Amino acid sequence: MSEGPGPTAARLTGRPVTGERPVTGALTEVTLDGGHVVMVKHGSHPGAVRAESAGLRWLADTGTVHVPAVHGHDGRWLVTDRVPPGRPSVEAAARFGRDLAALHAAGAPAYGAPPPDGPEDAYIGLAPMHNVRGEEWPGWYAEHRVLPYLRRAVDEGTLRGTEAAVVERVCERLPQLAGPAEPPARLHGDLWNGNVLWGADGHVWLIDPAAHGGHRETDLAMLHLFGCPHLGRLLEGYQETAPLAEGWRDRIGLHQLFPLLVHTVLFGRGYAGQAVTAAQAALAR
Repeated sequence: MSEGPGPTAARLTGRPVTGERPVTGALTEVTLDGGHVVMVKHGSHPGAVRAESAGLRWLADTGTVHVPAVHGHDGRWLVTDRVPPGRPSVEAAARFGRDLAALHAAGAPAYGAPPPDGPEDAYIGLAPMHNVRGEEWPGWYAEHRVLPYLRRAVDEGTLRGTEAAVVERVCERLPQLAGPAEPPARLHGDLWNGNVLWGADGHVWLIDPAAHGGHRETDLAMLHLFGCPHLGRLLEGYQETAPLAEGWRDRIGLHQLFPLLVHTVLFGRGYAGQAVTAAQAALAR
């Protein structure tokens, strides 16, 4: 019988366990001796556990955004600190905007570069994500962030050929649509609202990264796609620290193609229309 979350937490933290509380099928809240609480997550794949652990450490290394401390992983389980929950606030949103800008400015060796100790074959949610390096963002984004999920969606019958053709035209025109060239940013990579925690300490905490080198507008586009409390103030804080290139709002849909196609692959036809609409909007600029 495989080891459960409690024994795993005891082994990886070196501390006795006094309690467990299941949160989801893959996530358990474990209380250690002395009252310290950790989260024990069961990974869908050994590469996913390793990638998440490496991503959290890579983000933490910058000293910019707040991420829970990693206590250890073994390829199947990941143990991190629990973030005591608080409420969203304007002040925390503005601070997070500034911190996110600083994270992006910390940079990456190349587009698609994984964290130093992270695997090239990583994951975004439950979908495989290959961290293949590229020197120019438009070609890299098309080849490694859009087309793999587009092809899978077509092969599985989730996206029709005529719809895929619209996305393919966007990929062909990416050099003209991408805006000014920017250096690779250090991305969280899966920055939807569920991975943004508003802590009791007044800070925003980030969990579940799919970290890699990419274009900073991609993280911001994902925040727009799935919503975020006080997003306007967050963006003001970001712009105060690292102003975005002119026309960035017009490129939001372009950067949303990646997460929308991932969701099309994972969750089906409901996201296919959104992906096509985003592609049509990009072409209409």
